[in-house]
Amino acid sequence: MDAAARTETIVELVSEPLAAAGVVVDDASVQQAGRRRLVRVFVARDVSGLPAEDGSSAVAPLSLDEVAEATRVVSDVLDSSDAMGEAPYTLEVSSPGLDRPLRSRDHFRRNVGRLLTVTRTEGLSPVTGRLLATGADGIRLAGGAPQDAPTDIPWEDVTRATVQVEFSRPDGKDA
Repeated sequence: MDAAARTETIVELVSEPLAAAGVVVDDASVQQAGRRRLVRVFVARDVSGLPAEDGSSAVAPLSLDEVAEATRVVSDVLDSSDAMGEAPYTLEVSSPGLDRPLRSRDHFRRNVGRLLTVTRTEGLSPVTGRLLATGADGIRLAGGAPQDAPTDIPWEDVTRATVQVEFSRPDGKDA
């Protein structure tokens, strides 16, 4: 079984048990690392149960306890299946880091309230602002200054978006 097929199998195996804890698989990978394989599973809070009309309430990040529980779930599932075969492996379970680009609507939804830099389609300049809301048509960013009007960006204009590190957020919360 190649790495892509093994990764897909792992995601299928762990998705349902993790959903019971309100956690989803955000991304996963399997890489050969010498004689061992490195299995990385990135988990995030499940936002599928949020009301469709609510695109602006903050979503709490996973706590260390929730990530630890997700690690136990993934480990138990892999240990009780033959997905990894006989070769030894190292398991890493974590939440996606700030350096991972936002690629899906759920990624944006989980980051409402954070400062983003959004690269837009060719010919449009990048925009940095606080993510106010996500919706069916796109995202809304607050401008850099309090008097700036919010900027609406349609999904089709978003080519890349990243969360910016803030050491001192205006609302007093840590990033």
